[in-house]
Amino acid sequence: MPEKMTRTTKKIVKERRDYNTWVANETIEDYSLRYAPKSFRKWSEFAVANTALGGISFLALEAIGGSLIINYGFINSFWAIIVVSAIIFLTGLPIAYYSAKYNIDIDLLTRGAGFGYIGSTITSLIYASFTFIFFALEAAIMAQALQLYFNLPLAIGYILCSLLIIPLVFYGVTLINKLQLWTQPIWLSLMILPYIFVLHKEPNAINNWLNFAGNSPSGAGFDPLLFGTAATVSFSLIAQIGEQVDYLRFLPDRKKENRFRWWLAVVLAGPGWIILGGAKQLGGAFLASLAINRGVELSLAKQPIYMYMAGFADMFSRPDVVLSVATLFVIVSQIKINVTNAYAGSLAWSNFFSRLTHTHPGRVVWLVFNVAIALLLMELGVFHTLEAILGLYSNVAIAWVGAVVADLVINKPLGLSPSYIEFKRAYLYNFNPVGFGSMVIASAVAIAAFVGLFGIYAQAYSPFIALVLAFVLSPAIAFITKGKYYIARTNLHTHNLTSDSLLTCCICDRDYALADTAYCPVYDGSICSLCCSLDAQCHDSCKTSHKNFASLRTTISRVIFGDKISPKNGIRIIKFIEIFSLISGLFALIFTLVYYLGVWRSPQISQSLHYLFIQIFIPLYVPLILLTGIGTWWFVLSEESRELAEDELDKQNQLLQQEVAERKQVEAALQKLTHELEIRVEQRTAELSEALRSLKQTQTQLVQTEKMSSLGQLVAGVAHEINNPVNFIHGNLEYANSYVKDLLTLIEICQIEMPTLTPKIQQQIEEIELEFIQEDLPKLLSSMRVGTERIQAIVLSLRNFSRLDQAEEKAVDIHAGIDSTLMILGHRLKARPEHPAIEVIKEYGNLPLVECYAGQINQVFMNILVNAIDALEEKNFCRDFADIQANPNQIIIRTIVLEGGEYIKICIRDNGPGISSEVKQKLFDYQFTTKPIGKGTGLGLSISYQIVVEKHGGTLSCASDLGKGTEFAIIIPIYQSSKSSSSSNIKQICLQSYS
Repeated sequence: MPEKMTRTTKKIVKERRDYNTWVANETIEDYSLRYAPKSFRKWSEFAVANTALGGISFLALEAIGGSLIINYGFINSFWAIIVVSAIIFLTGLPIAYYSAKYNIDIDLLTRGAGFGYIGSTITSLIYASFTFIFFALEAAIMAQALQLYFNLPLAIGYILCSLLIIPLVFYGVTLINKLQLWTQPIWLSLMILPYIFVLHKEPNAINNWLNFAGNSPSGAGFDPLLFGTAATVSFSLIAQIGEQVDYLRFLPDRKKENRFRWWLAVVLAGPGWIILGGAKQLGGAFLASLAINRGVELSLAKQPIYMYMAGFADMFSRPDVVLSVATLFVIVSQIKINVTNAYAGSLAWSNFFSRLTHTHPGRVVWLVFNVAIALLLMELGVFHTLEAILGLYSNVAIAWVGAVVADLVINKPLGLSPSYIEFKRAYLYNFNPVGFGSMVIASAVAIAAFVGLFGIYAQAYSPFIALVLAFVLSPAIAFITKGKYYIARTNLHTHNLTSDSLLTCCICDRDYALADTAYCPVYDGSICSLCCSLDAQCHDSCKTSHKNFASLRTTISRVIFGDKISPKNGIRIIKFIEIFSLISGLFALIFTLVYYLGVWRSPQISQSLHYLFIQIFIPLYVPLILLTGIGTWWFVLSEESRELAEDELDKQNQLLQQEVAERKQVEAALQKLTHELEIRVEQRTAELSEALRSLKQTQTQLVQTEKMSSLGQLVAGVAHEINNPVNFIHGNLEYANSYVKDLLTLIEICQIEMPTLTPKIQQQIEEIELEFIQEDLPKLLSSMRVGTERIQAIVLSLRNFSRLDQAEEKAVDIHAGIDSTLMILGHRLKARPEHPAIEVIKEYGNLPLVECYAGQINQVFMNILVNAIDALEEKNFCRDFADIQANPNQIIIRTIVLEGGEYIKICIRDNGPGISSEVKQKLFDYQFTTKPIGKGTGLGLSISYQIVVEKHGGTLSCASDLGKGTEFAIIIPIYQSSKSSSSSNIKQICLQSYS
């Protein structure tokens, strides 16, 4: 249901947003900027974990380990790697858990873990920096291998190693999954085998490694300053957890049956990456010491190609094979890690620019952008400043991760922050001082310590300072602010965030999971998180934070300027100061970093050159600041003009909306009136059509009734005329029989008394065959008697069928009506040359006299029996003699009194061809017939239905199966007073009778 707002919100006309083709294709886009829905998470726990672990193949780990052991010796580098790995594991565990649980990437997690919607933009930039820095390092390592093997110039190798990755990351995690699965066995084998062969052939290599001092001032001993400096470089890997959870967000939901597999994938592929990562750093340190002992220069020994060539030398005797295998291993490793770096970078840049520009051209665009930045760093020689860049970066990264982890493991259990992760713009403040403030303060203090402002110990342990400060400041600020800056407005669906229900975005018209949508009062509908992020019209009208920020500017302007200048100019100046301070500070930071990395850390440059360099930087910085001020003031004025234009457009838009609403109301009224007129016309048309149909039906029924009445009168008249002479003949036959008996008796006496006859009498006796007459004449009179009785029965049947003497309701014998009908149809039941005989089976029940219109009921019997005879005759055309003998034609007539004693049921069933379901639906329709023209009118069953249902208050139904015959069932009340029963009672009686 829509979420209620506590205040009125200005509505904006919806404008459908269409994305680029690859943005709409989630196989390419991989739900960047948003929650990964259940419908997309089809991979198993193993497949996701394998893909995530494939990302730790980066050889920068070996390069870092080699650089650390060369610069700080074994003891310092070993303990730095162990301690930092333990911290990275502990900080990565809650991040991996929450990301996998809520199916969101590191940016969305940061939003809801105390940074706010815009505050996390800075962390997106930090994360993006991590991806392109390590992409540049990895591609540089690959280019070094190509240079060594193919003599390919580094500049060209950088371009080749960069362009190779783009098509592999184009289809996102779908293709990366397959790539990591296919390459995993090769990579694992080539990574582990060199160590096995080296330890087997050179057991003393371990001792050399344990005692390796490199350039360490403390030699092989422990130095807390060198340990801290080495840990600073290793701490730069802490942001790798972001790349791990970019894949872990695609894990299936945790359920009872997969709980163990789910947790195993989260732990091993989440923070567990550092277990292998730390081992790889130590392995890099070991191979670097091995390469140096074999004569490789210190500057080259930290390059992984030379490290693994030293390892593969104990596996293969031929140098060309060693170089080929080492190059293959480097190429496989760099492809595996750089698809992850490029993929994660594309997500980070998508998040960063979508919030700043309110546009999203697609993850693919930022994929190319991220690779281009990495290529630029490679061309500038990033590998040679590896330690300085990673050391500086680690202070910011540890402050970010520390603030996030502090919110997850301290603030949430203590109730200082919401128990769930809210990442949608519609419910977040732009800035949350808890996470964002903690990160800014901790990183600023740590960077100040890193550049030496607080002494050498603070410089060496600057990342530890950043971590401790972030952990302390996050709950402290959350307690002070009482967590009020986490949620800008209440999300009423927080208890349903795991629901599988889908909502349609009112902007892009696509379906999204409930956890990925919000109710937008500006557009008055559900909106997906992506459309909400990209919207530039609403100005966060659903929240009060933007108004509070504007009122804060007004307050500051009044305090500073008072009534000396107008409030509008005061707000302009405040905006100018904000933007100018940000840009000038950014330029100052860039100049300082360049100075720090390029000059101050180079001991070869003299103090005079330091002074000269400062003399160059300041003259460059001052005019740049002047140009920045001019550009900032122009931007403030143009932004104000844009806001005024938007306000004017909003006013015009409101007027237009009002006019559109009024016109819609008028149109709706017209449509309603038109609809009502159409309904009235349809009703009148339906009434006229029904009246016309009823009139036609009544007319037909009257004609049929008149015909039946005329036929009944004719039949009754003929029966009456026949009945009189037949009765006369039948009555006189008794006397004739008596007279004939007397005459025959007299003849017999004469024959006895007068045995001798005259010749003439004897001749006459012979001519008339007196003996035959004496024998046959009684038989003849008996046959005549049978014939007259048959004629009397037929006449009686005709009179019973016509029932002219019973026009009103009267109690009659239903069986007599059936028998009369069968008597009339007797000639059609007998065997004929073209049709076999039809057997009539009577299963009469003990029926009482039934009150009905006998003549009309007999008409129903006639119609149904005629149809049954027609069906059986039609069936005989396609049957042979054997089939007829095996299945003779039958009509079964069954009568019963239904339960309750108020109704009787007459069933007339034949074993004919049956009726299809389509015909059965129209069987009682007016003028519907399946018989040829001239043989059927379509009125018989229609009139029968009216007689049974309308005249007698009963039911007439048909049940039929093709090939098995048809049964008509007639149910009528025994007493006509029962026909007032409701239709529901009749239906219930019918259902009981059929059951």
